[in-house]
Amino acid sequence: MILTMVMLDHSPVHSDPEVLGGTLVFRGTRVPAQALLDYIQDGYSVEEFIEFFPSVKKSDAEEFLKLAHAEA
Repeated sequence: MILTMVMLDHSPVHSDPEVLGGTLVFRGTRVPAQALLDYIQDGYSVEEFIEFFPSVKKSDAEEFLKLAHAEA
């Protein structure tokens, strides 16, 4: 799945060519946003994702899921 979305200044994710070649990541991390979607699709909860990627704030993960769902 390729993720596209409108980016806002207050978005929990961003893209920077200097970070993972411009892959959409959670702000302040190198964790790809797509990883959360993949984990959710595989049956993991947001809480479990945060356990695997503790640098991602739970509130950012939840907000990203809302944004991604709105784009779908």
